[in-house]
Amino acid sequence: MEFDLAFATKVFAALFAIMNPFANVPVFLSLTEGTSDGIQRRVAFTASLGTVIGCLVSALAGKLILTLFDTDVNDFRLAGGLLILLIAITMLQGSDSHVHARTPKEKVEDLDPASVAIYPLTVPLLVGPGTIATLIVFGETARTQDRITELAFGMGAFLVLLAATLLSAPFLGRHLPPEAVAITRRLMGMILAALGVEMIVTSLRIAFPGLSS
Repeated sequence: MEFDLAFATKVFAALFAIMNPFANVPVFLSLTEGTSDGIQRRVAFTASLGTVIGCLVSALAGKLILTLFDTDVNDFRLAGGLLILLIAITMLQGSDSHVHARTPKEKVEDLDPASVAIYPLTVPLLVGPGTIATLIVFGETARTQDRITELAFGMGAFLVLLAATLLSAPFLGRHLPPEAVAITRRLMGMILAALGVEMIVTSLRIAFPGLSS
């Protein structure tokens, strides 16, 4: 079967929109503020590894997990679409999503910089409900339409970019203006909103076949 570049690009764009590595650079820097470059690199590496594991589990075992809870993929697609749409709306408004919530300021100072790699950086900041929902849907689509290679390519390309961004966070933090972060967040919000609407429409057409006509 011919390689479906459009599907791979959609996977990459969806993950980029949800996790938005560049917009999360200031968060990474605030969580590791006052630490050495070595600790920052360790946090970045651990967070990247944790994100890879979380994404693989969501994409490969998501259907099995849903089966254990007696939940249909289409039900999860509808719920995931609504969830992603809510995240997109908060991004378009220029605020952080309550779903991919940042750690409250009053608690950031109390965190051990070495421990923030898993919580809250990996979960729920990067691998939050929106990410999990998206990957479960993409994983099921890839299995049913024989697009595993495209899924792996799109997901792998994004995870490489994410790791490179986190490892470069100290450098980017000195050169990335706040305006660029704000513009990126809103642009990704539009892409994410379109993806959420597509997931909702698809699930409704499956649940109500009459809508397709």
